[in-house]
Amino acid sequence: MRDDFSAKGGSASGGKNLKPSELEEEILKFWQENKIFEKSLKKPAGKKPKGDFVFYDGPPFANGLPHYGHILASIIKDVIPRYQTMKGKRVERRWGWDCHGLPMEFEVEKELGLKTKKDIEKFGIEKFNEVAKNSVLKYEADWKKIIPRIGRWADMENAYKTMDAEYMESVLLVFKSLYEKGLIYEGYKSMHVCPRCETTLSNFEVAQGYRDIKDSSVIVEFELEGEKNTYVLAWTTTPWTLPGNVALAINPNVRYVKIKPTTNDQRPTTEFYILAKERLEIIKEEYEIIGEFKGKDLIGKKYEPLFDYYSKDKKLENLKNGWKIYGADFVKTDEGTGIVHIAPAFGADDMKLGQKYKLPFVQHVSSNGRFKKEVEDFAELPVKPKENHQLTDNKIIEWLNKNRKLFKAEKITHSYPHCWRCETPLLNYAASSWFVKVTAIKNKLIKNNKKINWVPTHIKTGRFGKWLEESRDWAISRSRFWGAPLPVWKCQKCKAIKVIG
Repeated sequence: MRDDFSAKGGSASGGKNLKPSELEEEILKFWQENKIFEKSLKKPAGKKPKGDFVFYDGPPFANGLPHYGHILASIIKDVIPRYQTMKGKRVERRWGWDCHGLPMEFEVEKELGLKTKKDIEKFGIEKFNEVAKNSVLKYEADWKKIIPRIGRWADMENAYKTMDAEYMESVLLVFKSLYEKGLIYEGYKSMHVCPRCETTLSNFEVAQGYRDIKDSSVIVEFELEGEKNTYVLAWTTTPWTLPGNVALAINPNVRYVKIKPTTNDQRPTTEFYILAKERLEIIKEEYEIIGEFKGKDLIGKKYEPLFDYYSKDKKLENLKNGWKIYGADFVKTDEGTGIVHIAPAFGADDMKLGQKYKLPFVQHVSSNGRFKKEVEDFAELPVKPKENHQLTDNKIIEWLNKNRKLFKAEKITHSYPHCWRCETPLLNYAASSWFVKVTAIKNKLIKNNKKINWVPTHIKTGRFGKWLEESRDWAISRSRFWGAPLPVWKCQKCKAIKVIG
């Protein structure tokens, strides 16, 4: 097969035999000198079925170089507008730059040698954002060279930027419009948070940082009220969440047992323990079964709080619902004790149970990953320090053992998410956020999806259709300095809210 081909008669090459790479350069030169793309934008739109074809492009970050993923997507994004242009339509293809978000913020922090959010505040938020603004387009020239080189037509000289005031004003307008329609509210969402970056991460970002680590798992004794020396055994792999415990969860349909150790040098034989019958294998000493019952028989029983930091705090709402046993289908018996410790601020299942039964919402960890001052025995300790992620868990275990609340502790190896930028262990954390009430319009979305001609057709009822069916309210706010601000003003005294468009 020849490595060149002949381009004859009226072509950019003028009939010369050129190698493919040389021919590409000839065609690019022809397009540029004769402004072919620009001419396609100047022609009149024409009547239907011609007219304009609207093309929206998800812009790349300008502080990173283009890679294979960008190039592949660019080819696809070029094919459809060209096809519509050949059909006689006018297709504007304005380039855009995504200038905001954590990737840019993290790069500026590295450039300035800043470690935490407090460092940014000391440096000055205005100065920090000015540095970000001046460095955000540092790879613009590389993009302008590569995108035309792959044959893509795009107006890169008239590019929009997400940091433009005009663009940000459009974000504010959309937010206000949604708010006025009753589709915006403030709440909490269980998300992965990087305590070093002090911001939430998307599911995509979280998935990039999983690694196998050794951690501590504990079985903790929760003493039932009114049943002296009777303890419910709950298991957790996150001891640092225990100060935020407000409930225990059992499976109503699972069989549980009450046992009494008969020979144990370390544990009194006058104590009784409750756990799932299927999990008796974790009891290594001899015992006798005192009683057997279904999980539903435990629902509603109260127990003594493990820690007393929050159980008497009258400022907490729904105190009367706290420190009780509740039923939950998500409780399994393939590991642990068949009883789960619930801290609504630290896990999606925990939060759902907390919302369902109006449990007290205890957030005993700050967004920087340190215990709050109310947690007197461990105040200001980082709960999952990067240098030694087991350090604080070990201190919690020591406290439990000293106060006779520890049944068992052991080391496990499991997959744990880390920040893909700074490698800090992430926290599953109920972050305050503003939400778009997608669930209120879900039926409309599903109905409109049926009108769309999907290619390939299975996407309609397959991947996209199923995604719509499972859609939840969308958390849209982030704790960042460099980004489009949400136009919400809240009175500190009366909590009244004003949204500016």
